[in-house]
Amino acid sequence: MSARSPRWHNRAGMEATLGPLLPLYQRERAAGRPLGLGVLVHARGSTYRKPGALILIAGDGEYAGLISGGCLEGDLREHARSVIASGVARTVHYDTRSAVDGLWGLGLGCEGAMQILLLQVGPANGWQPLEHLAAALGAHRPAAVGLIVESSHPDVRIGSVVVPGAPAPAGELASTAGAAVQELLQRCASSGETAWIERSSWKLFAVPLALPPRILVLGAGPDARPLVDFAVRLDWKVTLVDHREAYASQRQFPQAEQVLLARPERLAESLDLRGFAAAVVMSHQLTADLAYLRVLAASSLPFVGLLGPAARRERLLGELGADAKRLEGRLHAPVGIVIGGRGPESIALSIVAQLHTYLHGIK
Repeated sequence: MSARSPRWHNRAGMEATLGPLLPLYQRERAAGRPLGLGVLVHARGSTYRKPGALILIAGDGEYAGLISGGCLEGDLREHARSVIASGVARTVHYDTRSAVDGLWGLGLGCEGAMQILLLQVGPANGWQPLEHLAAALGAHRPAAVGLIVESSHPDVRIGSVVVPGAPAPAGELASTAGAAVQELLQRCASSGETAWIERSSWKLFAVPLALPPRILVLGAGPDARPLVDFAVRLDWKVTLVDHREAYASQRQFPQAEQVLLARPERLAESLDLRGFAAAVVMSHQLTADLAYLRVLAASSLPFVGLLGPAARRERLLGELGADAKRLEGRLHAPVGIVIGGRGPESIALSIVAQLHTYLHGIK
């Protein structure tokens, strides 16, 4: 059996998902209007999100991303207005663990506590840290940023942003700890784990960017449309490949990252398969699926899903011959978990559910 690349998974603490925030960020930036960025830096007990989660709030109150299930965002929006107007960062605390009274009488019952850092993002600070994170997301490369959460030092302000390769804020942070902070950011970007660095007069929180997984769908027939729709709703990046010109159309899959027209046997020449977390083979043609499986068997792609019944799987594996051994431990066929239903949407949901558990390391 061939060596396999490490499994992609959403690591604990890897909460900084940027994709849902980008439309609001791009709209307000184009208009030159600053925004408020909320970062969950501490969480205790039962909370909806974990440290590293982001919310972006515009001056008109519109927001993107969630810190809670919608319970706290209205209040947080009011705090953000003052941060946007003044440019002065602040921390906001919520504690819903009290058994005596619900927060503001709402009776949330979440039994958790959160500390959220609110800072202004706009022309005054070069749109950081969103500028750095958005560029990294566009290039699909690991990244992390540092945020000053606490400070008693006159030259290190709460809400100061540190990005890799850029000068740190003035004072003690730059003169005595700059190298240590840059090293921490590199480590966080690689590991996907949030982290802290603390000195006598300040504390910095390092937030890694959560890169969305790239999913390869081999076969762009009509039943691939709900699969792409569900995947995109999860902020996954989907590439479709089909050898039939009528199917390999970007117009039919406008949400896909790319749609390619390519022969199945030339798949490895058309794409760098190392960039994908999983592939789903669903062309509905035996010869095409066989060619796809042969190429995938020679790759290190860790998850290979095959649509169709067990009898079809066995026939394809038999025709693969010795190459079938190279798919052991990676092939999931029939792909999807049993949830009931036979329509395209039900099948797509079952496939996405299996991929979701796999990507998050759930057995």
